[in-house]
Amino acid sequence: MKAIGRPILGLMMLVGLTAGASLRAEDAPKNCDVPAYLLTSDSLLGRVASAVKAGGPLDILVVGSRSSTIPGAEGDAYPARLQDALREKLPGVTINVSVELAPRKTAAEMAAGLGQLVEAKKPTLVVWQTGTVDAIRSVDIDDFRGAVDAGVDALQKAGADVVLINMQYSPRTETMISPTSYIDNMRVVAQQHDVPLFDRFAIMHQWNESGEFDLFRAVHGVGLAKRVHDCLGRALSSFVTDTARINPADLRIQR
Repeated sequence: MKAIGRPILGLMMLVGLTAGASLRAEDAPKNCDVPAYLLTSDSLLGRVASAVKAGGPLDILVVGSRSSTIPGAEGDAYPARLQDALREKLPGVTINVSVELAPRKTAAEMAAGLGQLVEAKKPTLVVWQTGTVDAIRSVDIDDFRGAVDAGVDALQKAGADVVLINMQYSPRTETMISPTSYIDNMRVVAQQHDVPLFDRFAIMHQWNESGEFDLFRAVHGVGLAKRVHDCLGRALSSFVTDTARINPADLRIQR
């Protein structure tokens, strides 16, 4: 990566901006609400639904970058919070969430090994987070779309359900990079492969606009990162159960 990309990448990674571990009062969210339209999809996570109805195991693999973790507080990052939220929603179902980090890799670099990764780990669901590095590096948009297409195709052929996650929202970096084309092309690929897209960018934008979180500050504390990740994990758990057409109440009655 060119030197000019490093400070921008640092700004995009909310979890990396951790000056001071104390939680400020303004960091505490009011409720993390997400509009219903951002948590629904016409696509179906069929393998997830079957795994849950069988009582598990539901093995989820998150493939992402630095924004999938919080250095020194991995248990507070959104994959761990996703696991906790799903276990709470689906008691009696064996649920395991693991993370495969691919820092500073483009979609093409990540896509090359996705099929082998699924064959080795055999997850029910792969949550693939991508797009940030491509936007920072100004990767040709057609190349980006082709890479995401190839990656999703490889995941499906290897036997996994897929959820795509786009980049984080940051009002400060929106003036430095142009994320719109990458976000739009991820949505196109999701529609073509009939896989759900978790619109992290739009969700975080909504939280910032509503005053739920102040994402404009140049320096974010660890407390804010933990709060955002907790909200993302809970929102993603709802997205997964909804797109698998799972009603937790029905499962409790059956058991």
